[in-house]
Amino acid sequence: MAEHKHMPKEKADAGDDPHQFQAGATTDRKEDEWKHKAPYRIHDDDEKFPTTWKGGCHCGKVKYQLSREKPLASKYCHCTTCQRLHGSPFQWAAIFQKSDINFTNGINDLGWYDPTNKDQTHHLPCKVQCAFCRTPIMDEGRNMILLFPTLIEGINTKEAREAFKPTCHMFYTQRVVDFNGDGIVKWKGLDNMSDLIDDDESVLVKYEKDMKDKEMDEKKRKTLSDGKFPEETARHEKKLEKP
Repeated sequence: MAEHKHMPKEKADAGDDPHQFQAGATTDRKEDEWKHKAPYRIHDDDEKFPTTWKGGCHCGKVKYQLSREKPLASKYCHCTTCQRLHGSPFQWAAIFQKSDINFTNGINDLGWYDPTNKDQTHHLPCKVQCAFCRTPIMDEGRNMILLFPTLIEGINTKEAREAFKPTCHMFYTQRVVDFNGDGIVKWKGLDNMSDLIDDDESVLVKYEKDMKDKEMDEKKRKTLSDGKFPEETARHEKKLEKP
């Protein structure tokens, strides 16, 4: 049952403590407007949200559906911020449109963390987690969301591994684990906004100051067509170009 229905005032007030359950149960206040917008707006049953994947947190309070068969992109991020916030060598994130997700449970059990200001406000971009078990749910950006594939049901199947296969490594020079010979392109920083490097951090494609991401992508593809990429990387990139 959708959790965006109004609750008695005394019960709603009891759940307003922003320290733990930041989402709360109220819907009428100005600060609750986010509950009626993507990615948090719960779709009514008669909208027949097309479900391709299902996911959820560790304790089961937060559950969601995904309508898109494959993410727009899937990336490994090796930056030190992701390492610390996830307690993991890297973050595996899949990019989706905000309209691709439908929360079926736990919309009132979400908490946020703004890594820039280091506070618990819903200020974009921010980290979103289950406020009870603290499982990271997603990164919410201004236009997109970055979901974590390990929360997807059946992610260990061949079909899921193929659908969520990473397209690149970001901030590879900050890595704590090597991925030599995996054939996936590696960026010094953000993809298409930094130097493209090889397994040994040698620069394959140089990023020029103020270059737009599309320009860098074109420069990368030209280098690929000139045969200057490592064989495994070139094979992986050509496979990604297939419809």
